[in-house]
Amino acid sequence: AFVGMDNLLLTIIAYDRFVAICYPLKYVTIMNPDTCVSLVLMSLFVMLLVSLLPILIRKHLTFSKDTEIPHCICELAQVLKVARSDAIANVSVIVLYVSTALLGVCPVTGILFSSSQIIASLMKMPYTESKFKAFSTCGSHLCVVSLFYGTDLGVYLSSVGTHSPPDSSVASVMYTIVTPILNPFIYSLRNKDVIGALGRLLKRAASHP
Repeated sequence: AFVGMDNLLLTIIAYDRFVAICYPLKYVTIMNPDTCVSLVLMSLFVMLLVSLLPILIRKHLTFSKDTEIPHCICELAQVLKVARSDAIANVSVIVLYVSTALLGVCPVTGILFSSSQIIASLMKMPYTESKFKAFSTCGSHLCVVSLFYGTDLGVYLSSVGTHSPPDSSVASVMYTIVTPILNPFIYSLRNKDVIGALGRLLKRAASHP
């Protein structure tokens, strides 16, 4: 549910950036507090419903005694691999990947569309300073999106392929632990004080090898 929330929130942030850059005069009207709260609550409601799907699927699966899942967390794809009920597991795999595709394709499509519109608006801006300011607004978000979807896609591709369990576990740790930890740092790079402190830290490290 939380990973899905992260997914949908990244889409909402992309929409926020799109409105801020493409329709700056209407931003306060479009992205008012009620709209923001509604979008977040809708994302939470959708993901709570979707998160019930793995619970319902696992309820009908059977396993051998002392079954061990070679994974750091109970990824549903890994659970289905060790299930004994093949017929239900095969149907579950189809349901899993259809729901994953929908939750992946729709948000990614929205993010790509907003990014394309933002780039088109940036190309029309007459001043370089305005372009840089607008790009800095979106650059950190695109970094987080690339990191999140890259590791998330790696998990599901590795579960389909013949990769070893450690490879899939590393990818899972990346998008469930490492990516959320890096998010505040990536977004804070827009802050001039943080950039200055980081520059001083790097100079100090370079002067004392």
